[in-house]
Amino acid sequence: MIGRTSEEVANVLGAGAFGAAKETGEVLNEAINSGAQKNIGMGEAVGRTLLDNDFPHNDQSLLAQAYKLGVPVTVHVAVGTDIIHIHPSVDGAAIGQTSHFDFRLFCRMVSELEGGVYLNVGSAVLLPEVFLKALTVVRNLGFEVKNLTTANLDFIRHYRPATNVVHRPTLEGGRGFNFTGHHELMIPLFAAALLDELTKK
Repeated sequence: MIGRTSEEVANVLGAGAFGAAKETGEVLNEAINSGAQKNIGMGEAVGRTLLDNDFPHNDQSLLAQAYKLGVPVTVHVAVGTDIIHIHPSVDGAAIGQTSHFDFRLFCRMVSELEGGVYLNVGSAVLLPEVFLKALTVVRNLGFEVKNLTTANLDFIRHYRPATNVVHRPTLEGGRGFNFTGHHELMIPLFAAALLDELTKK
């Protein structure tokens, strides 16, 4: 919305004002509540709202650009982890509905992952668990997702990504990799390597 963070946590936490930016809570909760009414996922609802409001920095927003290009983005909420959860406009039912929609959408995408690649970037707990549960769901439903490549990219190695992304999903086929380093270096290098490989074909 404004191109920068609206607060420094250390400066406002002592006064109990952390996360009190009115506009952030109102815009995001309105998007989520609207998404629940339209029966769409949270990622789509937020991306749509950002574009509808024509914020000046939408060109730098992953959610806005994904919505614009028709690329699905799923949001997997742990209630209480975001500042918007403490705003008066929060609706727990809407959060649950839109995030659960996104989990089902994520399961559908995982069901098509045979021979594909899954990247876990910078999530030490939540996303490795979401991926493992989605993989369980689709395998339980009879989808063949055994030959896949997984990779974990993070600053340090953690138990859950190493176990639930790199090791367990590839026990029956495929390969898993751990890449340790800074995202601002690894992600652009990874993207450049992909583009280089694609231009060779």
